[in-house]
Amino acid sequence: MASAQSVENDLTRQMIPYFDRHLIYPLLHFLSLKELYPKEDLLSAKYDLLVKTGLTEFAGSIYKEMHGESAVSEELKAKEAEILQLDETLRGETDKVLDIIANPEVISSLGQDKLQNQTFLERDYGLTQAMILSLYKYGQYQYELGQYGACADLLYHYRILSTDAELSYNALWGKFASEILSGNWDVAYQDLHLLRESIESRIFENPLHQLQQRTWLIHWSLFVFFNHAKGRDGIIDLFFQPPYINTIQTSCPWILRYLATAVITNRRRKNYIKELVRVIQQESHAHSDPITEFILALYVHFDFDGAQQKLLECATVLENDFFLLATFDDFIESARCVLTETYCRIHKKVEIADLTARLNMQGVEGEKWVVNLIRDTRVDAKIDFADNTVNLGSSYPTVYQQIIERTKNLAFRSQVLATKIEKRLSAQKKAAAAAESASSVATGALASMVE
Repeated sequence: MASAQSVENDLTRQMIPYFDRHLIYPLLHFLSLKELYPKEDLLSAKYDLLVKTGLTEFAGSIYKEMHGESAVSEELKAKEAEILQLDETLRGETDKVLDIIANPEVISSLGQDKLQNQTFLERDYGLTQAMILSLYKYGQYQYELGQYGACADLLYHYRILSTDAELSYNALWGKFASEILSGNWDVAYQDLHLLRESIESRIFENPLHQLQQRTWLIHWSLFVFFNHAKGRDGIIDLFFQPPYINTIQTSCPWILRYLATAVITNRRRKNYIKELVRVIQQESHAHSDPITEFILALYVHFDFDGAQQKLLECATVLENDFFLLATFDDFIESARCVLTETYCRIHKKVEIADLTARLNMQGVEGEKWVVNLIRDTRVDAKIDFADNTVNLGSSYPTVYQQIIERTKNLAFRSQVLATKIEKRLSAQKKAAAAAESASSVATGALASMVE
């Protein structure tokens, strides 16, 4: 069994309500490998999860593990019979549609206008909307069976042919989940952006519904962001957008753990540290864990002893987090870098032994790491090997550098302001011209009535 602290920092319970059943299973399997919870509890949770899907064989093996090899679940037997019957019905309808759209002549005749495509397919090939809907239903069925590749293909074709905006939107969610579970990260990354655009462009009758959709997207996107090569840039670009950072603060502050990890491990995005610290401070009452506490200790309280302790706790969190395990080495290395930089920024002279101790490193390994950091980052510092210290130069920017930094965006902001003024003046002129034209028409009409 894992320590009480590991269980306390586990976010699975908070995140499960925002995942699909099939996306939850990898998290439960990971917890089983880490032995964070009793084996019997996790087996029961897995069975309760899978029994409501089409993964009957998988659920059956878990049932036997719980009750013995000879045990048989009547619920699963009934489910299997239902699946076989549904398969015969849906397969026949879907095969007709797939045969038609596999015809090269049909593909070459399709255009961008879906309504025209619908008329063409129904007139020339007898392909009705009810038949196209079978792609959606069969895609759902394949998803329930765990045939994620087949599901993604069916829903892709459905979205091309369907004129039902609501079902096309739902199909995009299904395809996104299928690509995640298939490990097609490039395609999933594209679908993620399509979903974001759809959520932001849709008109929701209830703002809470849009908030819910953003919350689901934030959670599902973690699979992509921590597996795709561009993921750590992508998570920063998406989550720091005002609608999404507001969603995180409103619905799921625990996501700050993942955002903080992405910022710390992404050296090219250091400029987001200030905004990250602001948000973590605001939400510290709602959520805190060793990773967010490390940020606060380092950048707000300048508590280097506290940061050192939190860095040790961060290692435990990373080892037991499904999404962050792969970032372990990057995070520890980057966290040591930012701790060193911050510590050196407020000291003129630092003992190497003291610094390596704060980084939870010892001996020659720690000294070599500090020397390499100073050399690679070109810090204004000199190493005194006689005293085993680092003498630091002034890192404060000059007055001229500060002026340049504060005014570098002035030209762009002035241009944007000028453009807005021009647009407003143009709109006012058009309104004045329209009013004058209306007045002339009214005057003419009145004159004709007088005559």
